[in-house]
Amino acid sequence: MKRRDFSLMLAAAAAGQLAYAQASFPTKPIRLIVPFAVGGGIDLLARMFAQALSEQLGQQMVVENQGGGGGSIAAATVARAPADGYTLLFQTSGSAVSAAAMQKLPFDPVKDFAPVTLAARFPLVLLVNPDVPAQNLPEFLQLLRREPGKYSYGSAGTGSGTHLAAEWFKKLGKVDMLHIPYKGTSAVMPDLLSGRVHALFDGLPPQLSNITSGRLRPLGVTTATRSPFLPGVPALAEALPGYDLPFWTGISAPAKTPQAVVDKLASATAKVVESPQFAARLKEYGAQGVGSTSSQYQKFWLDQIALYTTVLKDTGIRLEGN
Repeated sequence: MKRRDFSLMLAAAAAGQLAYAQASFPTKPIRLIVPFAVGGGIDLLARMFAQALSEQLGQQMVVENQGGGGGSIAAATVARAPADGYTLLFQTSGSAVSAAAMQKLPFDPVKDFAPVTLAARFPLVLLVNPDVPAQNLPEFLQLLRREPGKYSYGSAGTGSGTHLAAEWFKKLGKVDMLHIPYKGTSAVMPDLLSGRVHALFDGLPPQLSNITSGRLRPLGVTTATRSPFLPGVPALAEALPGYDLPFWTGISAPAKTPQAVVDKLASATAKVVESPQFAARLKEYGAQGVGSTSSQYQKFWLDQIALYTTVLKDTGIRLEGN
């Protein structure tokens, strides 16, 4: 047999093995790397998706928490992993913030990943203490313009999603509020409920009881349209055209992961979020399942990086280490 023919046979065999591996994927447990510590809201969402995807794919999906570095530690782990679909990254809007802000990342946030699917979206909510003399969003904007700098807002820390949401609100609304950073939104709550801090942008799920009890007043949501979970609360965009800062979660794989594997993971996620039982569980978090295609998530990911690049530039926020 000629050497060229033998080489062609080897190549054909390798291609056949690759095609078989892709068709039979997954054949072993999948790691889902989460850039947050155990126990937070994003960790709980990741575990919900992991459990449901384990059942859908017929293989266990194991959550592995790698917090720190603004999400860069977890992302670097996935960027360096084999491109076979067995190591995935559970991304959030914070991933796009890091990609927009950090100039010395140990990976390329675009070139080193293969977007799989946008998993879920949910809004942050602008909340104020009931003693604030504003019953709705227009009145609150008028109040801030009338008395600039008098009112304050708490955040989960400089560069957090709650901080950026408030600063973008200030920028588009041409208003001024004093920023008081805390170590997490839970640390803000005693001061917010007592009135020492006047406002907070936070996720809907942990605040539902405070909203329904009247302990806090919701004035707007950060998505471009109203949330079905708070239909009577306006989107901030209704008063501030162009305001759209949703919180979201998505899944990405290492670059060069075979498209057949990416599509299988995306399809499985779409089936999961279409389940009435899973949708009901997401609703408890004030979230809506998406389950997009990989190409849709790619476009969304690039748009989010561009958006947060604009937000950081226009608000003058600089994250630590940059």
